[in-house]
Amino acid sequence: MVRQLDHLNLDVRGLAESERFYANIFGFRRVESGEHGGLPWVILRAGDAMLCLYENPALPADGPLNHFALRLTDAEAFLAGLDAHGVPFDYGGGEVRWPHSRSWYVRDPSGHQIEAVAWNDDQVRF
Repeated sequence: MVRQLDHLNLDVRGLAESERFYANIFGFRRVESGEHGGLPWVILRAGDAMLCLYENPALPADGPLNHFALRLTDAEAFLAGLDAHGVPFDYGGGEVRWPHSRSWYVRDPSGHQIEAVAWNDDQVRF
């Protein structure tokens, strides 16, 4: 019935700063934007992945989201982007090895934790 996750909707403290982060680090590009309830929003896309960001200046620092994961197609480009933009690893000191993948954890400007995943041989398997 469900093929894949369509999009992830995130409240962010600063829309422009968050849009730059997702563009610079993950290669997302704006495909749509607007305003709802007096606050701006954007839809960003990278490949089949979509993020909808809503500006919410009152976003609490400890929101209910634990983390979300983005599958990488080019881990080296991702790591170069982190280095170029001074984005630190959230924990693990960098790469975390799992049985079938490698992951890196970072935080966006609003504090959302993102797991960037590179599957072994670019194949999802368990």
